[in-house]
Amino acid sequence: MEKQAIDDRGDQLPVAVCIGRQFGCGGREIGRRVAELLNLEYYDTALLDEAARASGVTASIFEAADERAPRVSPGLWPINMGLNAGAYMVGDSTLGDQTVYSAQCDAIKAIAARGGCVIVGRTADYVLRQPDAPACRVVSVFLHAPIEARVARMLRRGDAPDEKAARRVAAEQDEARADYYNFYTNGGWGQAANYDLCLNAALVDDDTAAALIANFVHSTAL
Repeated sequence: MEKQAIDDRGDQLPVAVCIGRQFGCGGREIGRRVAELLNLEYYDTALLDEAARASGVTASIFEAADERAPRVSPGLWPINMGLNAGAYMVGDSTLGDQTVYSAQCDAIKAIAARGGCVIVGRTADYVLRQPDAPACRVVSVFLHAPIEARVARMLRRGDAPDEKAARRVAAEQDEARADYYNFYTNGGWGQAANYDLCLNAALVDDDTAAALIANFVHSTAL
């Protein structure tokens, strides 16, 4: 049976909760809890597997390009506009960045078409608000936190061996995510005006953060 959230107003439109996040905010953990609370399907890296299956391309191709802007000099971006700016080997041919991104977008739309979902990252908020996206109620969320709190989480889950390395990894990952999002959407990654809800994940535990997001989804009709 397809899963979808139905709010207190009886809204039958499938809900797509799209979560952007700074690295080390607990986006995966909180996203899974939101999906459980709203009885929605959860997608993070599983989205890459779905895109790979649908396109017939090995999943490693999507993993290599995951939330990474095309590998091209920034000075060329306005000219190329993301089209085939980078390429990945597939057998005896190459697969351009834009093709990889398009396949991922198709997977996001297919997931949303099946019913309600929680999708972490991958410009899902932008993709599902395009004219060709399936009918769904998109709720966009951005998780952020002070670097000290993010470093502490990273060390707890073993993302880095020490504080210095954790700060470096967080900065690199945030830059990569921002470049990716801004390149493909022309939007402002992490800018409050681009999201329905922004939440400082350091102020509450993961369960409370998930409950706040779930309550927001239930209490709004966007």
